Amino acid sequence: MPSKIFMGDMPELMENILDNLNNEFYSLYSCALVSRHWCKMSIPILWQNPFSFDHNSLFISQYFSSLDENDSLVLKEYGINAIVTNTLFNYARFLKVLNLLSLEKKVKKWIDIQAVNSKPSTSSIYHTINFLFKLFVESGATLHKLDLYSDYEINPEIFYSLGRNEPFFSRLQDLSLCLSDLNTENAIALLKILAKNATKIGALKIDKFYSDYYEPQLLHAVICIIKSQEQLGQFSLVGGEEFHGIISALESQNNSLKEVTIKFCECSTEFKVLMNCKNLETLRINDCLNEEILEASLNTLEINSYTIYVSNIVQILTKSGTLLQRLKLVSTDEQTKEEPLLLETLKSSCPNITYLNISDVGLSTQFLELIGNLQKLQFLTLWYIGDMLDDEPEIQVMQFAKQLPLTLQYLDLRYSEIDSYIDTLLNNCYAPLKYLLINRLDDEKMSKALVEFCIRKRTLNYMGVSIDLDDNIKRKVEGYVTLVPCERIVVNC
Repeated sequence: MPSKIFMGDMPELMENILDNLNNEFYSLYSCALVSRHWCKMSIPILWQNPFSFDHNSLFISQYFSSLDENDSLVLKEYGINAIVTNTLFNYARFLKVLNLLSLEKKVKKWIDIQAVNSKPSTSSIYHTINFLFKLFVESGATLHKLDLYSDYEINPEIFYSLGRNEPFFSRLQDLSLCLSDLNTENAIALLKILAKNATKIGALKIDKFYSDYYEPQLLHAVICIIKSQEQLGQFSLVGGEEFHGIISALESQNNSLKEVTIKFCECSTEFKVLMNCKNLETLRINDCLNEEILEASLNTLEINSYTIYVSNIVQILTKSGTLLQRLKLVSTDEQTKEEPLLLETLKSSCPNITYLNISDVGLSTQFLELIGNLQKLQFLTLWYIGDMLDDEPEIQVMQFAKQLPLTLQYLDLRYSEIDSYIDTLLNNCYAPLKYLLINRLDDEKMSKALVEFCIRKRTLNYMGVSIDLDDNIKRKVEGYVTLVPCERIVVNC
């Protein structure tokens, strides 16, 4: 088996292995040096999204291997002396991800190196960006992801090239637009081409949507993109009070739309179109107003807001009912309003929750009853849990530990008062935890309880601790559980 892989006799298996390294620049580079077969497999993956890697911009020079004499002279006029060298590959053809803002940043750094005797001008930067954009289009590349976050002026010659090279956008799956950053005339022309050639987009994000500043032609072009899609599955909108048919256009995707994210929006009656989306499963709401308009039946609901008013979302919870499996309710400024209503609604209507992330609640009897009622719960995150009685906090933690369902595998207690009573929790916990995230483990009593829990349950694989451990405690517990940074094992909704 190993010899076949090294000889390249199992290309599909190799490609799957290398695809899993698509964000590991140094690992892919090392693979490219193993053999000729590995090189042929690694290089295309390495150059799918080169502008995202956190390394220097010298790689841009490789794109100029196909530079003709006229282009070389034009670049010299802008003070750029690009050295043309022969290369083994047509690197431009491998591009699959294009972020115009990242491209612009890399080009600026590259020109800084090329034009050592003078400060690069805006015109030289934009000319180089346009040259590269045209090169990508005409090289035979097919984009999978496009981020339009830039205000630079696209050369009309590129629109001509796009018209002659339709495959460039034909496989586009992920499109992000920041309309406020785009030149209006350019944006309209580019969006029209996208609406015609990119009909297989699965995820569409519209950022900084301030409709009062946009021309009707631009808004119409966005609507055309939405309506031209065959299977739009994810839609995200950031900002806005008036939407001029953008949300209503989602009705054309009511059979395919599965996930909607809205941020900093004022929900209008236009959003009621989401109720007609037959396969909508996930709704993410960040700091929006009038969310009571939304009455979808969901599998996943995530709400992050300065203040959460339960009466505004109770209709979503009730309608979702037994379908709801993943729930995140995080109030970032004030404690959740109408907490008893929330706990009662979840207990009576949503017994099948497997993921729960909730903040700013107390260890009340009602809350403990809810946890005990969630007999399918696997992931639980509780931040800023307080309101524990001063004279009996350990009793409350003990009661909480005993209520944890036997299905629970993941517990995140960072930034909560329970963190001070980890020993009590572990001594009374029967849940087969595999992942535990806490702030600190800084005394012998806590470490002893952790070791005894590991011996008793034999399930805990990883423990995330935010604050560095004492070396003695670290040595004591490392033989029983793997200690990792919290961010490596955190599970999001």
